[in-house]
Amino acid sequence: MLLESAEIEAVLLSLRVAVTATTASLPVAVAVAWCLARLRFPGRALLDAVVHMPLVMPPVVIGYLLLVVLGTRGPVGGWLYETFGLRLIFTTEGAAVAAAVMGFPLMVRAIRQALEAVDPGLEFAARTLGAGRFDVFRSVTLPLMLPGILAGAIVAFAAALGEFGATITFVGNVDGETRTLPLAIYTATQSPDGDAVAARLVTISFALALGGLVLAEAVSLRVRRLLGAA
Repeated sequence: MLLESAEIEAVLLSLRVAVTATTASLPVAVAVAWCLARLRFPGRALLDAVVHMPLVMPPVVIGYLLLVVLGTRGPVGGWLYETFGLRLIFTTEGAAVAAAVMGFPLMVRAIRQALEAVDPGLEFAARTLGAGRFDVFRSVTLPLMLPGILAGAIVAFAAALGEFGATITFVGNVDGETRTLPLAIYTATQSPDGDAVAARLVTISFALALGGLVLAEAVSLRVRRLLGAA
């Protein structure tokens, strides 16, 4: 199965967007998951609802909200453009933002479940031995929640590879800039002679998604075994 240059470009762009989205959102996801699992504060339920909104809202709606907020005329996007000359709309960076927003709830959910499975007694024991909060998190909590972090990151990465609705609404379908793998498939289906191209890209998309899910399960299982043997 030989790919044309435009198809290879779409695959590489998708990988770049997915890596950027996952890497940038992972620290934030860990912090949010920790707050939801360990803290009790006013507005916690609201934060939980906002985090999980992308799972229940149409991706097109999320893309429209990103356009309103982060567009060059939006409150945040306008400020970024006027202050730093940073424009997210119709750019690869904007595609990464859309993918990060859509994959963020999946990442938080996996990390939070792993964190809630950590025995608080282990953290309390470390505190009684004189360890500070950061030391407890670094040496006790973080290693025990590592399977959830890795699984959440891989699942979010796979979701970013398949993101379509928010991306096309927020950054459009610009060849070489925002035309990721799903958008390239959509473009091929709109062409009278694009069936072969669409079939090749769908096969690649299926393989990447399946590989990501299998890898997430394998990595999570491997880390659990290592932690159990430690």
